[in-house]
Amino acid sequence: MIALENVTAGYGPRTVLQGVELHVAPGEFLGILGPNGCGKTTLLRVISGVLPTSAGTSSLRGINVRHFGRRRLARTVAYLLQEFTLDLAFTVHEVVLLGRSPHLPRFGNESKRDFQIAQQAMDRADVAHLADRLFPAISGGERQRVLLAMCLAQEPEVLLLDEPTSHLDIGHQLSMLDLIARLNREAGVTVAAVFHDLNLAAEYCQRLLLMDRGRVAALGTPVEVLTPETIGSVYGVAVRVDRNPLSGKPQVVLAAGLSHSRQPLGPNPAAAPQSPLPQGS
Repeated sequence: MIALENVTAGYGPRTVLQGVELHVAPGEFLGILGPNGCGKTTLLRVISGVLPTSAGTSSLRGINVRHFGRRRLARTVAYLLQEFTLDLAFTVHEVVLLGRSPHLPRFGNESKRDFQIAQQAMDRADVAHLADRLFPAISGGERQRVLLAMCLAQEPEVLLLDEPTSHLDIGHQLSMLDLIARLNREAGVTVAAVFHDLNLAAEYCQRLLLMDRGRVAALGTPVEVLTPETIGSVYGVAVRVDRNPLSGKPQVVLAAGLSHSRQPLGPNPAAAPQSPLPQGS
């Protein structure tokens, strides 16, 4: 579904991504991890077609994103931005309806079906009770859920999420990720999401991509990627990795006050051997 071939990209003279190779299968749930400034958001922008590559190619379903028209691309990919500002006096219902825009006739209005899909999206994201509220007047966490509903209303094949649980309390973090996981599992939506919480990523994602300074540091299952050695090398912190006693997934335990220098990035960090997951005590 998603293919990046030797991608280099950035902003003006500043290169951010360097030689990135990535293939995401249809229906996969990929988590994207890495320190601040390592290129996670830039990677999503390249996949979405918002940011062109300076070298290499980004493709969806085998087609270079540069060859997609804007409407066709918007019907294929929904992108939940980390920061979204809308100062106009739109209601929550009107914001969610914006997700239907790629499906409307050029000079046509929303149909009964469009309103039904928008209502279903609001119900799924638990924001239907906010329908008549003005979007700028609701809380940051509520805005995040409204924007997810807008993405759901697009009925995309690919859902790109930049820190989808930011501004959310723990209950809504889990409910949002449960919803995304259900869409991935039941509707076959391909998901690529940026996480800062390593443990949440391990619980929900089938594979993890760990980035470091614009390059791929590790790519594989949560067990393969979340090792003390790899985390220490990329983040410069000492951690212990156990198994979550409920799910069996890797669980990263922080050791406050302990850190070490990050290792130099080698010529092929993705090829670094992975350590087995230690058993919890």
